[in-house]
Amino acid sequence: MDDNLRNVLEPIAILGSIGASLYFFVTVMTNYILKKKMIDKGYVNEDTQAIFKQYADGNKYSSLKWGLIAFFAGVSLIIMEYIPVQPQSPLPYGLFAVSVSLGFLIYYFVVRKDLK
Repeated sequence: MDDNLRNVLEPIAILGSIGASLYFFVTVMTNYILKKKMIDKGYVNEDTQAIFKQYADGNKYSSLKWGLIAFFAGVSLIIMEYIPVQPQSPLPYGLFAVSVSLGFLIYYFVVRKDLK
């Protein structure tokens, strides 16, 4: 990788991961504090319990989605290892994008089939 590109991407990746981690931590903590205050004040009835349950259930296929995406991303990286390409070629990016998209499509069809 070019040194100039590396000097630009490393700080972006580091700051982005720290920012995303901080965002998710604050989101989880504020949701917890809000739920705790509502329970302490006695605002919990069947309607609010349904809302809590809706957010707790989330997407039951989330692990399948991320498993398929990670699997197909890994497969594309393995395939790229055996394909000789020029350093300026966009082929690795295209192969990676197509593989991840294939993972999303398989996830979509599995979920759609299960919901019917």
